[in-house]
Amino acid sequence: GTGYKENPFHNFEHASQVALSTVKLISRINGADYNEIFLDESDSSAYHCGPLTQFAWVFAALVHDIDHSGLTNKQLIEEGALIAQAYNGKSVAEQNSINVAWAIFMQSKYRKLRETLCPTKREMQHFRQLVINSIIATDIFDKDLVQNRNDRWKRAFQSDDNSPTESAHNMNYRKATLVVEFVIQASDISHTMQHWHIYRKWNERLFEEMHMAYLRGCSDESPSVSWYKNELSFFDFYVIPLAKKLKECGVLGVLSEELLDFAQKNRAEWETRGKGIVEEMLENFQH
Repeated sequence: GTGYKENPFHNFEHASQVALSTVKLISRINGADYNEIFLDESDSSAYHCGPLTQFAWVFAALVHDIDHSGLTNKQLIEEGALIAQAYNGKSVAEQNSINVAWAIFMQSKYRKLRETLCPTKREMQHFRQLVINSIIATDIFDKDLVQNRNDRWKRAFQSDDNSPTESAHNMNYRKATLVVEFVIQASDISHTMQHWHIYRKWNERLFEEMHMAYLRGCSDESPSVSWYKNELSFFDFYVIPLAKKLKECGVLGVLSEELLDFAQKNRAEWETRGKGIVEEMLENFQH
């Protein structure tokens, strides 16, 4: 099997879409003039966009929600789930996916793949760290992680007062790591930055998944109560700012403008039609 459960949203189809979106974004990075950010691949200490890095991104995208329970981290923590205790309530689903995926990757049947990808121990460590960083980046609700990312963004792309002791190498590394996180984050919510019908499809699936959790007693109220307003807030405080950051960092070319345009159009459409859509979804899933 794929390792994914039969959830309405967090399933293998979602993982596949995220992986395809990651491939698309990587292809745009490779086609752009990113030399100031992604350093020379011949420099082994540099953060580059070589084949191993690209594979790590796509691999992480494909496994980032493996074994997902269909519950949010908040729900897992509040119900005292064993998995939440195991990871001390921090990035619970993400850490579990990392460990499940790595255990599969380390199986004997993948030995030749590992040896081909990572001939040396150092390359294996580098690959593992890339995968971990990429999957943890998909935890967008941990306040400490969000604050850390925002602080790093300001230092890397908005500050005119960079430390004079910080080398150009370190600054480029800082920018590159942020771009990696933006790519995986944008891919994870790519449905919000695509055509309206794609956004609607995945929005409805996520609603269904959270409504199922409510019916199982894992939530105190139906998602329908705040779904309309929460979607507007998600666009205003995460989706659109992320699209703007992708545009500002300048590594995706005109694609970043397309992503931002779709996000803004979907937000406007949701504001107009969202309340009626929530009523329809609720009626559909009550029967």
